[in-house]
Amino acid sequence: MSGIFPDKPLEGFAKAFLEGIPYARVAGMTATAVSKARASVSMKADAAWTGHASAEQIHPGVATVLADTACGVAVGTAMDPVGPYATLDLRMDYLRPARAGSVLRCDAHCHRLSRSVAFVRGEVFQEGADEPVAAVSATFMLATANTRRQDLPPPPKDDARTAGGPASPQAPWAGTPALPLGTSPYVEFLGIERMPAADGQEGDTFRMPFKPELIGNPVLPALHGGVVAGFAESAALLHLIYGNPHLAPHAPRGVDFAIDYLRSAKPIDTFARCTTVRQGSRVALVQVTVWQDDERKPIVSARCHCLLPQG
Repeated sequence: MSGIFPDKPLEGFAKAFLEGIPYARVAGMTATAVSKARASVSMKADAAWTGHASAEQIHPGVATVLADTACGVAVGTAMDPVGPYATLDLRMDYLRPARAGSVLRCDAHCHRLSRSVAFVRGEVFQEGADEPVAAVSATFMLATANTRRQDLPPPPKDDARTAGGPASPQAPWAGTPALPLGTSPYVEFLGIERMPAADGQEGDTFRMPFKPELIGNPVLPALHGGVVAGFAESAALLHLIYGNPHLAPHAPRGVDFAIDYLRSAKPIDTFARCTTVRQGSRVALVQVTVWQDDERKPIVSARCHCLLPQG
């Protein structure tokens, strides 16, 4: 860390890291404690992070974005000198519901740094509580690309959105808001829309339209990996909601979530489709595939266990 903020190099790195991420700025993330290979990052309380408005609970994707960011800071504080790196995979275990309107904090520890991979674990807490609401484990690939990407598609000739499938030209997007206004502020923040499954297609398609505040790496540029994870989690929950209309007005709740990053996410619209692997009376396992400009080239593969509401 030598040569970077020589007065307080670790604190300076953490501050610069968070200020350089548009999503972290919008979310009000700040480093509250930093030491070698360790970082604590807090996220302001905001009504937009509510996942289930009637239950007054934070969306699990919010905790995932915070955890991914805090783990990233911990990796940077473990490196000397700091080089480019990116999330390879991440797993969240949701230990208890997180209350809306309360500050979140993730304490992350990079417990192993090899030549190619960093291994991180951590816990997410809420303000005023001693027990964690979630646990995270993640791996990061080191020495990744950190120059401006050349694979962005040409700008569209008009404002029409597309479904991002493999067909050329792409089919027009004809989706609608995924949920009624006020049901899930976080889903509204991401702007998620739904297009019902076409004949012969398995599962609805969900779209997260691009907006600058979802950027995680402004150098490439690329969407925040945690935001992509939050979108995938949202798609899984929405998939269960629309596949089980008898559950209304209650919503399923995440038990755990695991994601593998296959490609960096371009600053363009992102799409997801889900498959129910197994559904019992209390728990469902959902597989999620996320892509952007070509469905044949997914950017992430994820899966999550969800607890179904009873009565």
